[in-house]
Amino acid sequence: MNENQTQNQPNPENEKGLKQEPQMLEKPQESYTFGDSNQQFLPMSSKELLDILGLTIKQDEVNKLVTFLCELSAYTDNSQFNISYNAPSSSGKSFIPTEIAALFPQSDVVEVGYCSPTAFFHDHGAFDKDSKTYTVDLSGKIMIFLDQPHTLLLQHLRPLLSHDKKEIQIKITDSKKKFGLVTKNIVLKGFPAVIFCTAGLKIDEQESTRFLLLSPDTNQEKIKAGVDQVIAKESDNAEFKLWLEASPERGLLKQRIEAIKQAGVKDIKIPKNLHQSIKQKFYGEKKRLKPRHQRDAKRLIALIKLFAVLNYWWRNKEGEFITANETDLEAAFAIWDKIAESQELNLPPYVFDLYKQVLVSGWQEKMAEQEKQPTPSQLIAGEKPQAAGLNRMEIAKKHMQVYGRHIPDWQLRQEIIPMLESSGLIMQEADPKDRRKILIYPTTELPRTAKPENSEPLPSPTLYQENGQGIDILDIPSAVESINF
Repeated sequence: MNENQTQNQPNPENEKGLKQEPQMLEKPQESYTFGDSNQQFLPMSSKELLDILGLTIKQDEVNKLVTFLCELSAYTDNSQFNISYNAPSSSGKSFIPTEIAALFPQSDVVEVGYCSPTAFFHDHGAFDKDSKTYTVDLSGKIMIFLDQPHTLLLQHLRPLLSHDKKEIQIKITDSKKKFGLVTKNIVLKGFPAVIFCTAGLKIDEQESTRFLLLSPDTNQEKIKAGVDQVIAKESDNAEFKLWLEASPERGLLKQRIEAIKQAGVKDIKIPKNLHQSIKQKFYGEKKRLKPRHQRDAKRLIALIKLFAVLNYWWRNKEGEFITANETDLEAAFAIWDKIAESQELNLPPYVFDLYKQVLVSGWQEKMAEQEKQPTPSQLIAGEKPQAAGLNRMEIAKKHMQVYGRHIPDWQLRQEIIPMLESSGLIMQEADPKDRRKILIYPTTELPRTAKPENSEPLPSPTLYQENGQGIDILDIPSAVESINF
């Protein structure tokens, strides 16, 4: 059991910020009955869905909503998308997708603890003697890779993850006693909903552009709720399961998922009158478009479509097609606006939050300290202190202060710093006092803010102002070059 689980109470408490989530539909005047059941479905809003998911998953509103929609996408024809959970151990990265997957028919869920690239094809493939090929049919499947140590399997599945074609041919080598290495022909059919969980923070750009990058929340409120839940559940596991199974809302959600699966929605259309609104909201304040925005736009469209699928019975239908509406658009953008910034930077949210709360905050504190204690030459000349960089020891110390746990030096050196540098958020320069040491500088315009709460996000970056004069730290390189070594 980990910290994502909720307190054992019949009615989940309202989460912080849920009142701001847009309602997908007002309380309906009609309901629909599924099959021979007397249970009736009502239109479901984002908040109502989060309340049900909150029975077993505390906090993580955006993560659990996106994960639910990802797993629901398995029942669409071509609106599937992929998620990669990158976060330290014990943060709940595998708990969220597996707990939500418990709501879905278990015949559609494939959970893999560890899998080598070739073993994946051997285990899931059916051999066809006529064509001498192994066919792996992944249509309608939810694939969850738990705690994978590396991304080698993802490299083999790149064409599948990018949805290039419905049927993809792959050739692999296999070792046999009599014939040595032989070639096997594999045919991958269909598009599954893929969720990849790993404690490794570094991910290749070719994989990151094929996934939505997510990280579980690690704030103190969530961790406390997790501890409380562990105590409640482990004290009487049987009673907790009985309470969970007795929830009528959770039972109705399971039936709703089964009904959506049986509905066989072929595709979801978005009317032309919404196209301009989507463009305006998606472009927003983007000054320059990147190649990955083409895939991000596709994921955003998928979110809009999946909100329509969630309320399938209240959308206009034309045979096997349904039409999304403006309410679906608003609900999708409510999610997208919260994750878009880290996606554009190709960073897991955990790394991006670490950048803001540890590196930026630490740099600001060091600059403030230098301004309080200028050198004699600076006092005489009336100069301001030059921008100061942070070394890895200072970053590790600040990390302990913010998160309350140690960060390994190898992880900082091999994963986090290279990712931040690749995204353009930091630069590294030799320490002018000791060139054997490397100092790290932020490369964006950032605010001078108060010390943040533990694991709480900082305000959005703005230009730091002091006495009416702005300091642009993009001038750091020229300042460093001007130093006479």
